[in-house]
Amino acid sequence: MYDEAAVLDTSGLMCPEPVMMLHNAVRDCVTGGVIKVIATDPSTQRDIPKFCSFLGHDLLAQEQSDKHYIYWVRKQAL
Repeated sequence: MYDEAAVLDTSGLMCPEPVMMLHNAVRDCVTGGVIKVIATDPSTQRDIPKFCSFLGHDLLAQEQSDKHYIYWVRKQAL
């Protein structure tokens, strides 16, 4: 979907680890950069949108495929 996205695979990790790893990835990402997050924890369906809303980043898209939850997050200037 977003060819230039960095990939963060949090498969097998449970809350709060996927969001903590996303927080670190966003910190290391350039403003405007996109991160594709792959997760297996269903709580990410709640946690990642809240993370984006709280910190002002864009949740560009999200989808579910089998037991994987996939998110595309764009870093905004803080």
